[in-house]
Amino acid sequence: MTHSTPISKVATPKADWDALAKTALLIRRDIIKMLGLAGSGHPGGSLSSTDILTLLYFHFLRHDPKNPKWADRDRLIFSKGHGCPALYCALAYAGYFDKNLLLTLRQMGSPLQGHPDMRRLPGIEASTGSLGQGLSIGIGCALAARLDKKDYLSYVVISDGELNEGQIWEGAAFAAFQKMSNLIAILDYNKYQLSGATKDILNMEPVADKWKSFGWRVREIDGHAHCEIHDALLWAKEAKGAPSIIIAHTIKGKGVSFMENNNHFHGVAPTKDETARALKELGESDEEIQKILGMIHG
Repeated sequence: MTHSTPISKVATPKADWDALAKTALLIRRDIIKMLGLAGSGHPGGSLSSTDILTLLYFHFLRHDPKNPKWADRDRLIFSKGHGCPALYCALAYAGYFDKNLLLTLRQMGSPLQGHPDMRRLPGIEASTGSLGQGLSIGIGCALAARLDKKDYLSYVVISDGELNEGQIWEGAAFAAFQKMSNLIAILDYNKYQLSGATKDILNMEPVADKWKSFGWRVREIDGHAHCEIHDALLWAKEAKGAPSIIIAHTIKGKGVSFMENNNHFHGVAPTKDETARALKELGESDEEIQKILGMIHG
């Protein structure tokens, strides 16, 4: 859902659940195609954040693809920059650039780099991928809105591995102290990071209690249930006097059986055979699968 004129922060239209589900499915298919063609990238965290980004870009964000720098737009900082295939798909489907560009991911000269670059593509609010920094950027956007007396919201999608970073907690303390009710963080809590399960690398549980102790409003949801994402975002938008975090329990590699909770696919693209198998599971046509396979070298 896009808007070229200001709307009320609570005037959210009725959800078209079928359209949202279809968009999420198309994004998942394109993530597999992009990574299969590129031969590198991060499937797991892209697939786990797909439903979150779908609800944001196609139902909640106040934005205008024809005017990406619209002063009153909501800001979306995608802190977990390695999951950018999902972000690129959301931007393309929203109309920021031609969807055909998606298949150039990580290719020489393509603006679709391995991490998002705000200088190369419209709609990207910050160049991210240095984990832990996105929340601070989102705080800056929220503070700017307050100083400029604007009513736009600042959304930040963070990963669970980022919770290991001290900068996250410095930002959390500052945002709560400043009572930033125009700041909404969404944690893509898929329980894995680069080298293994989060609980084995640096267990941050109890995560919800930590954020509450910093003074944040906290809500836990199923990060793949569109109705729960929807209701949580409505809840967050109505905040008064404190920032909000939605802890979205997700599945790494969601939608592709052999990728789900398989950390091998944190940063390893599917092979040619795996690309075909994944697309088949996602309901892609045989004709389209053969077309993609014909474009993959090796």
